[in-house]
Amino acid sequence: MLRTLLIALALSVSPVLPAVAQDTTAPAETATVLAPEPAAAPAAQSPAVQPPAPRETGPVAVPRPSEQAVRYHRSGNVLWIVSTLWGLLVPALLLFTGLSARIRTLAYRIGRKWFFALFVYLAVVAGLVWLADLPLAYYSGFVREHQYGLSNQSFGKWIGDSLKGLALGALTAPLALWVPYLLIRKSPRRWWLYSSLAAIPALVFVIWVSPVFVDPLFNKFGPMKDRALEARILETAGRAGIEGGRVYEVAKSEDTNAMNAYVNGFGSSKRIVLWDTLLGKMDDREVLFVMGHEMGHYVLGHVRNLLAIAILLTLLALYTVHRTSGALIAKHRRRFGFDELGDFASYPLLILITGVLGLLISPLLLAVTRHQEHESDRFGLELLQDNRAAAGAFAKLQEQNLAVPYPGTVYKLWRSSHPPLGERIDFANEYRPWETGQPLKYGEKFEKK
Repeated sequence: MLRTLLIALALSVSPVLPAVAQDTTAPAETATVLAPEPAAAPAAQSPAVQPPAPRETGPVAVPRPSEQAVRYHRSGNVLWIVSTLWGLLVPALLLFTGLSARIRTLAYRIGRKWFFALFVYLAVVAGLVWLADLPLAYYSGFVREHQYGLSNQSFGKWIGDSLKGLALGALTAPLALWVPYLLIRKSPRRWWLYSSLAAIPALVFVIWVSPVFVDPLFNKFGPMKDRALEARILETAGRAGIEGGRVYEVAKSEDTNAMNAYVNGFGSSKRIVLWDTLLGKMDDREVLFVMGHEMGHYVLGHVRNLLAIAILLTLLALYTVHRTSGALIAKHRRRFGFDELGDFASYPLLILITGVLGLLISPLLLAVTRHQEHESDRFGLELLQDNRAAAGAFAKLQEQNLAVPYPGTVYKLWRSSHPPLGERIDFANEYRPWETGQPLKYGEKFEKK
């Protein structure tokens, strides 16, 4: 049932790139500037008195995608179609074979009481779905990433993380689902509204607790090792009016060679997270722009806005279930093995309905997140006024993460939570209103700070 909700919650973590690496681009054409060979320096001259290298300011060319990047992009599109269809097929099989109802009956024999039976049922279903998804997840998350040189994760780490995710889902799903199922029994006509209201504090809690208790289960988080760069980041945050935010470095190099950064959390748990792979491959100016982009998410209220969207999506998803489930159950009650929505054997039906709904509204939701990412790019550019660093950061993300710069309209509408990197590089090269005296769109948010 929570497929649509999970989309919204995932988007509340706003990375520079989507969490799953886009089709990336190893540098196809890298311009190399050859300086004339210098004359021999006088013996007495010390390197310490040489002038610093001049700051580069010119535009950055959009890298051409390599053949490897194009293959990764195309195979990723096929994999997305397969995984989307598989995500609908599995709950459909649980429903139409009557397996969900048989698991419900078994759960009552084990748990006896309604809540404990619900807990047993969801644990068994979670395990079965995990097993059904395992071959595809293994190929997409482990084999394929190693084939393209994006992962250096050991199989032990991969399967361990997968099992942690399974355990976390099995423990938290009953806590999330007992309320709507209880409300369906108590208020069959208004359960969708009351459940949506109950979801508000739950969503806030999930966004608040995830950075502190969930994320560290999968990777090691700590303070930045480069204290001088951290000081520059905090000074920039002060200019942006951000107080109390914290910058973390996460050891992602044990899992991946890709680069990323993101902002998440709420209130006291808000934080900006940099992958150590990004810190190892970008220079200080590029890192500062990435931070300026992430600061834009804070200052422009994107986490708050995505929370509001998640609440609206919850309301829409549950209302859609309310309006459509009755007819489906009436038509297929014998095959389903239950005759009312309040029977928790209906859980795969909720997943199926919200999964279809999520697929239909994805273009609209992704358009919202692309707009937010674009405005965060604008904020970072206005804050730091370093176009080359911004364009250079995006070019490195494209090359390192095997992304294609202009993936096409269909990909953009249905898969892209961020603007295509080619568009972001072009914008970073061109957007410079401060040079012509034009007002800055977000200048009042950090000027005179």
